[in-house]
Amino acid sequence: MKTLYISDLDGTLLRSDVTLSEFTCRTVAELTGRGELISFATARSRTTAAKVTAGLTVPLPIVAYNGAFIVDSQSGEILHKCLFSREDTERIYREFTSRGLSPVVYHISGGRELYSYNERTISPQTRDFVESRRPDPRDDPLQGEGGMTDGEVFYFNCIGDKDRLLGAYEELRDSFEVLFYDDIYSSERWLEVMPKGADKAAAALRLKEMLGCGRMVAFGDAVNDISLFRAADESYAVANADERLKAEATGVILSNDEDGPARKLRELCGEHF
Repeated sequence: MKTLYISDLDGTLLRSDVTLSEFTCRTVAELTGRGELISFATARSRTTAAKVTAGLTVPLPIVAYNGAFIVDSQSGEILHKCLFSREDTERIYREFTSRGLSPVVYHISGGRELYSYNERTISPQTRDFVESRRPDPRDDPLQGEGGMTDGEVFYFNCIGDKDRLLGAYEELRDSFEVLFYDDIYSSERWLEVMPKGADKAAAALRLKEMLGCGRMVAFGDAVNDISLFRAADESYAVANADERLKAEATGVILSNDEDGPARKLRELCGEHF
């Protein structure tokens, strides 16, 4: 029976300095070279994931944007995508702006994948976030709301005031896939909104089916990995993971700075080190 091994990136496969160790790169290369099926599921796009995984050999498709996309890791072709309807897009955007919140909107417009935001109104936390991603070909700063939600919209995120975000969360959580949490590294409050059915679990299960796998083993560190852990046959939280995720895990392994996922992969695949 084939097994899909799927890992989160930030805080899991990546070390705290957002790099990959030589040991992890070598482990994944050796295991994929002998036919093991290894991929990752991340909140990042393929673009930013490619930057931080340079040197990592992952020939399989990947799960991006917390499950909104399944993407060919080599060509960048979108193999599957979940999109908002125009009505839902307008509802979500109004929900944010009516509360004085200024989201980042991810969409495909004019054949380009973009993330758009109003530079005049974004929070200092959101500004730090977008600046940390530069340079990025998707970066689309606007001086107003025009063009913000053009084309195919698939993902919203917003970082800011806890009480305002909580109000939006309560209004949207029953209709969409919504994540509302404190980032365990920056301590900022995040709200992410995806179309119904777009989460890491659904995308990973679809990838598992595409690859003809009978089992799935997952690795993660944060609350956005909970659905993935629940869908997996086995799941492993790194030592630095959120306690809520550890409670869902089959086991807790060494931290991301100690090559926990790579070492567990070797163990599961019968390799010694």
